[in-house]
Amino acid sequence: MRQSTYPALAVLWLAIAAGAPAKAQENKDPFLLAETDDLEVRARVEAGLNLVAEHNLFWEFAETVAGNSDFDSSSQWAEFYVKPGIAFQYRPDERTSLYGAASVVVSTTVGIDAFAAGNTGRATVEELYLGFRRGDEKGTRFDASFGAREWKAGTGMLLSNGGSNGFSRGALKLGPRRAWRVAGLVTAASGGVQGTAFYLDPNEAPDNDTGTHIAGADLRYDANSGSFIGVTMGKVLSSSSPYPQAPPGGIGVPNFIIGGRDGLRFLSAYGRIAPTGGPLENAWIGLDLAIERNKRIDLKAWAGRAQIGYAFAGQPWRPTISYVYQTFSGDDPDTPELERFDPLYYEGNPSAWSTGTKSSMMFINSNVNAHQLVLSVAPSARDTITLRGARIGANKLRSPIQFGQATRVEFEDGIAQPITGVTRKHLSDDVYLEYRRIMTPNVYLTVGVSLSSPGKGVDSISNDVTAPIWTGGFANMVVNF
Repeated sequence: MRQSTYPALAVLWLAIAAGAPAKAQENKDPFLLAETDDLEVRARVEAGLNLVAEHNLFWEFAETVAGNSDFDSSSQWAEFYVKPGIAFQYRPDERTSLYGAASVVVSTTVGIDAFAAGNTGRATVEELYLGFRRGDEKGTRFDASFGAREWKAGTGMLLSNGGSNGFSRGALKLGPRRAWRVAGLVTAASGGVQGTAFYLDPNEAPDNDTGTHIAGADLRYDANSGSFIGVTMGKVLSSSSPYPQAPPGGIGVPNFIIGGRDGLRFLSAYGRIAPTGGPLENAWIGLDLAIERNKRIDLKAWAGRAQIGYAFAGQPWRPTISYVYQTFSGDDPDTPELERFDPLYYEGNPSAWSTGTKSSMMFINSNVNAHQLVLSVAPSARDTITLRGARIGANKLRSPIQFGQATRVEFEDGIAQPITGVTRKHLSDDVYLEYRRIMTPNVYLTVGVSLSSPGKGVDSISNDVTAPIWTGGFANMVVNF
């Protein structure tokens, strides 16, 4: 179920699009290619340019820990992508529609990026899907689609980012690839209740394709106020992705379980309450919980997030403040079982599920926790300024934080011993300031600066040598029509 499925979809889609009269030429909208009473064909294009500068990358671990003096910890690079596409919707009657879309991503990086990759890029298929929809938007409805497309379960804790970026594909920070290589979705809904059965095959880079396939279901209820509640359950049908396991007592190198993800079962519950009246009218509370099990390798893992926020809607600049705590289990080195949480394909940006900002480039959502405070103001309808602060720690000491990360030799009583993970919980403190301007309804400018101050846990990796503060900034512009 890979690229071989796409020619048949493309032939059917082109056949439908080719039958559209050229009536759209009379329309002033340049992206409306064809329009009749029952058919609309529209072109779409998205593009982005990003300029990035980093100093003391990864707290200079490449030299102090890995001993790689050739790695340049100060780097500047540029990223670019363009995503042209086309979409159609055919409506033979008011309750029925056949729809689809096709697009490609062409991306490149000029210069050497944070992971020592650069001067490279790729052109890949992004979207190529067909769908059928029947029913009323506010009543009973049915929707089924198949092909390469974007889809997110719940709040994006486990299933959101279906495409990989960076390295040979370029555009590491912009991350233009978000669609799954294959997403089979069947949704039935009535009013605010919606259930979706899914099959997902992620669009991973060829040099790091784990062959992961996931199936499951999502059930949610959405209230008119913006409140919602839901649950996602699923199983990894196949995968070669390995899992690291802490050595006994954290002494030694981690054991890697080849294909550890294969057979993983997961269950996540999510919800958000946003009152529409009373003293808490502009407040919201969110909660996410997840558990993972895999009997084949004796895995029991968990994760959670709690958030609370308030918008001062009647005040100048409409300030908004929120607090978020999120935590992901790590493997306990004192037990034979595996407790490491697998974040799968989470939505990894600062406003979603990244743990910190710069630190999220070092630590995936496994064996970490974070207290995060966010303050946002809007000087005008087009301008938003956001300040984020995060204090990040490890859940389990002497346990892998990512994939065997921080394995090193330490001396205890004059005896050299390999140690996994960190020996102190405080990993880092991140600060991120962002300015965003809506230049036009289709053009967005974002500028940001950030820093990450290492904690005692990070210092312990380099044998208590104080690591430098990691700083950086970026400016990007995205166009979307």
